[in-house]
This record gives sequence, C-alpha cells and structure tokens, in this order.
Amino acid sequence: MNAPAVRELHTMKDFDTVALLYAGIWGTEPRNTPLSAEIMRALAHAGNYVAGAYEEDRLVGASVGFFGAPVGTCLHSHITGAVMGRGVGLALKLHQRQWALARGLRRITWTYDPLIRRNAYFNLVKLGARPEEYLPAFYGAMDDAINGGDESDRVLTAWDLTAAAPPRPPEPRALPAGAVHGLRDQDGRPVTGTTDAETVLIDLPDDIEALRRTDPAAAQAWRLALRHTLGGLLAEGARVTGFHERRRYVVQRTAPLA
Repeated sequence: MNAPAVRELHTMKDFDTVALLYAGIWGTEPRNTPLSAEIMRALAHAGNYVAGAYEEDRLVGASVGFFGAPVGTCLHSHITGAVMGRGVGLALKLHQRQWALARGLRRITWTYDPLIRRNAYFNLVKLGARPEEYLPAFYGAMDDAINGGDESDRVLTAWDLTAAAPPRPPEPRALPAGAVHGLRDQDGRPVTGTTDAETVLIDLPDDIEALRRTDPAAAQAWRLALRHTLGGLLAEGARVTGFHERRRYVVQRTAPLA
C-alpha cells in the first residue's frame, strides 16, 4: 500500500472534516470534538501547522501544531489522530518534520500518555523522540473513549530534527549490566521495585485502554505507579534512553549514584 498523501489544510470544509475525524477517533459527539474547526482555522491562518493525510480522497489522519518556545526553534504538535496500522501516523510526522525544517525549526515537542505501549514505541523507537518531563493530570479528567475518565498524566516529548530522519535502526536487545526493575508487570498488576541503579527498567501494561474498561482499579494503580517511578526519575534528571522489547522504558541516570 502506498503511503498516504499529506498536505496542509486551509478551508473550513477541510477543518470540519478533521473535527469529525477526531470525534470518531476519540469517541466523542461531534459537538465535543477534541479540537474545533474554528480553532484550526485560526491556527492555520496565523501560520501554524494544520495538515491532513489522505488515501485517494478520504481523510485518514490529521495533525495540528503551533509554534512553541523558545521562539523560532520549536513546533509544538498539539494533536494528531490517525487510522491505525497503515503508516498514517508516520507519514504525518515526516511531513511535519519537513514543514518545521523548512521554517528553520530544530525540534518538535508533543505530549502523549506514557502508559500506552504503541505510542511509546512509535515515539521513542520509530521516531527517536525522547521524553523530557512528566506532567501529572495535565489536561484534568478526560472522559472520552481513549482516556476513559483516567487522570490525564502525560510526558512532554522532544524530537531533535537535527538527528537522522526515520527509519531508525532497531533498538539493541541487550540491556546494560546492573539494570533493575523500578516497575514490573506481574500478572497484569504493577509491582514497584528499587530505582537505586544507574539503569532502571519500567514496565507498561499490555493494554491500558482495555484495562480502563475492564478493571478501572488496576488501571488507576498503573497510573499512580508510573507517576511515582517514571515521574520521580525524570524529576531527578534521569533520561529515558530507549523502549525495550516494546514493553518497558529504559531510564538512565545522568550521574552515577554515590
């Protein structure tokens, strides 16, 4: 299958179509779409990034971003929604990258839910972006089909546009000697461990979105455990350096333990 065609959007008809696409992806009523056509219109008119991905004439994904700080160096990608499994998300990100580079920008930032494994894999492994900050309850409670009323913890992630473009080489299979599990998946439940090591591994649940529907208490336990471990490590200055076996963050302390 050919990659989707991605282009910038400028008309209210296009923005209305994107708003409906977002409502379908997030499982909201059209009047409660995550981003309105009117806001897209204003952002696009002011020179920001609003683009759609098309298969033939059908919209299959869209992304909206705006210039961020420091001024003249960064694009913040606010929302991206796409049909899964057809390379749409990657096509949008590559288009966004070229758009930003053409305007002299050096990095793109965005937030994502750090509990969703496929998003972590896409961001860290396929793109090479890296989490920089843990943001507890960033958007407040979000009662849509994806977030399911869970607290909206996010990580702010940065993509260095001066690095090599995707596709990236595979993640190494070997882990550093002495790595410890700060958070482990044990029969679907989070079990916290020590983080007193230079390399800390943080597991994620198999499918947090399904868990929110079937066992909200377990989903909440994962949220709080990840906030404590990953959030605590990032606050201490540690760096996420990889995503091992599509299921765990690899976190490296920037200075050896005393």
